[in-house]
Parts: sequence; structure tokens; C-alpha cells
Amino acid sequence: MTLQVNGERLWSSLMEMARIGGTEKGGCNRQALTDKDKQGRALFIRWCEEIGCTLRVDEMGNLFLRKAGRDNSLPPVLTGSHLDTQPTGGKFDGVYGVLAGLEVLRTLHDANIETLHPLEVAVWTNEEGARFSPAMVGSGVWSGEFSLDYGWSRKDKSGVSIKEELERHGYLGATPCAPFNIKAALELHIEQGPILEAIEKPIGVVQGVQGMRWYDLVITGQPVHAGPTPMEQRRDPMKAIAKIVSELYHLAEETGPLARATFGDINASPGSRNTVPEQVTLTVDLRHPDQQVLDNMDAAFRRIAQDICNQCKVEHSIVDEWNSPAVAFNASCIDAVRFAAEQAGLPYEEMFSGAGHDSVYVSKVAPTSMIFIPCENGISHNEAENATPEDITAGCQVLLGAMVQLANAE
Repeated sequence: MTLQVNGERLWSSLMEMARIGGTEKGGCNRQALTDKDKQGRALFIRWCEEIGCTLRVDEMGNLFLRKAGRDNSLPPVLTGSHLDTQPTGGKFDGVYGVLAGLEVLRTLHDANIETLHPLEVAVWTNEEGARFSPAMVGSGVWSGEFSLDYGWSRKDKSGVSIKEELERHGYLGATPCAPFNIKAALELHIEQGPILEAIEKPIGVVQGVQGMRWYDLVITGQPVHAGPTPMEQRRDPMKAIAKIVSELYHLAEETGPLARATFGDINASPGSRNTVPEQVTLTVDLRHPDQQVLDNMDAAFRRIAQDICNQCKVEHSIVDEWNSPAVAFNASCIDAVRFAAEQAGLPYEEMFSGAGHDSVYVSKVAPTSMIFIPCENGISHNEAENATPEDITAGCQVLLGAMVQLANAE
């Protein structure tokens, strides 16, 4: 008989974790390295230690919970994700991948099964980038994408650094934040998009992740009175912003259905309703799964900004906040996920991730793949984020099958 995960137990654990930082609208606010995040981490560690797992904490506060294998000298098969949320996040983004990893370990523990390779569940620090920018900083430092000093120095809007919060919570671990030998890494996640739900398939076999570039576009003009100053005499940064945004939306449409352009935050200074602003800062997020296309979008953005700012007689600068190149996942890990879905009798779709995940950085140093399940209406980073117990169970079953397969291979 095929080993089966306990879907009811997994769902119950998800709902219990969701109460930590739960919001009135049914979501979660458990931002990185807050008191709520500490509480969520403590609960997860307790659950793991109840089944005999051992804990390591590294210098970025990344957690690694290990279930021993028959040969602990062999590299582990790793799974996991993150426990931190957006300010108005949901119950499943990130936390599902962590607690599904726990459910895999619980299922094996209950059946008294020991795999050849050890198994580990990781919790990566500050995946969301909501409190500390950039996103995925814990896995980024671990993989070597960022230096440890860079990771420690990231500050929230109140000026508190990651290192200060790690020290406050007791998560400034002694283990070096650096790659170790890993047999394979798998991350289970809600899709955060509408594709699987629309095609009525419970499993996404993820081939790779879109390339992503984040920028701060800063445009400086001249502050003048809104009433007496004629439109044609203004050096108005907001006018330039409006034109640039329009052109970038057009660029995304021209580049095809896989391109993305998003403008999530805008700030005008001095911020008076009857004064033309002196400076406007706009965040720009460009994405595409083909790195060459993304590079072309980057060049087009810089050209568009230069041309329009010249026309509007304003100055501009582009700050490169984050650059995450397109990722192609490991073929053997993809095969393991595909085989596990087939063994479980679950229809699947081969697809790319439109969102960034810790697997982007993990894949730089270890064979990696991802598994997706549908989420309701494709909604995520939202308190209305939802997934069905059936899909939650199906994804975990595929994770179990893939991890056991990989962990029992020589």
C-alpha cells in the first residue's frame, strides 16, 4: 500500500499556525523577525522536535530541522519555504511548504520509515521582503548571492536591522550561513496565479522561475504652485512618471503574454496637494522567464525613461534594487516530481513560476525543483488567499513521493 500523508493533520497545523498573526479578514500578518514570527518559528520547532528532529540555526536565522537517515554521512534531501508573511498576507504562502515538509517527516515517523539519505526542512528568513528589502535575503546570503554583512545590514522603515532583530530573538545562530552538500531540494508552494485552477489540474511541475528586476525610478523636477503655473512651463516629475508607466505597460503587452510590468509604490515629495512635486519615486518591477527578453525589457525601460525625462525637462536616476535572473530547475528533480504525481494518479501541468521563491537562490548551489498547487482565483499576498484541503493534501502527497524517491537513491 502506498504511504499516505495525513491531510487532516496538515490542514489543522496550517490553521493553528495561521492564528499566530491572524487578521480580522482571515489572513496573517507575521512579518519577518517580528514577535509573531518568533512565535511561529517556536511552534514549528516544537512540532519537529516532537518527532525527534534536530535543529540548526545559521547566522541569518535560517532554520534547518533534520530527520536522520540510514546513512547520515550522505547529503540530505531538503524541502521547506518560509514562515514570514506580507502585512496583509494569507494562510498558505510559504507556510504551506514548511508545514508540508513537516507532514512528510511526520508521515515517515508514524510509519517508522527511515530513508537512506537524511531529510531536512528549511525555514528561510525574510523571504517576502515586506519588512526588509530585498526579498529572499536569508536564502540569498546562504547561497552566496549576498554577503553576510549585506544581509545583516538590511533595515526596516523604522531603521531596525536584521542583525538587531536576530540578536533580540535569539536567532543569530552559530552555524555559518553558507551552502552545504545537498542531494536535492524541493519547494512546495501555492501557485499564486490562476493557471492551475483555470485548467482544473491539482499539480504544477515547475520547470523554472521568471527573471525579475526591481528598480527605484527617481525623477526630480521643480516644485511650483499648482494654480498660477501654466502647464507648459512646469518641470513636473509626475507628468514624466505617467508617460513612462504608460510606455512600460505597452512594452509588457508587446513582449507577449509572459511579460510582467508592475508599479507597486509611489511617493511624491514634498507631498502637498497644491504643489507640483519636486521629486517622485516609483518602484518598477519587470519580469519574464526568458532572460534575453528580460534583458531587452531592461534596456527598453532605460531608454524610455531617458527619452521621456528629456522631453519633460526633468532629471532622473534608476536605482537597481534587485536583479534575479531567470532560473531553469534541475531535470532530475523535475523528473522526481513528475513521477510522484503520476504515481499518485494526479493530473499535472508543466509550467514556470511567475513569482520569486527561495528556490531561485537554492538552485544556484543545489539540484532544485518546485511543486505548485492551485489557489482560489489565483489570489495571493492577500488576506483572501485560499486553497482547498484536497489540493493541500495532493501537493503534500507529491512532495512525499518525490522526497522519498530522491532520498532512497544512491
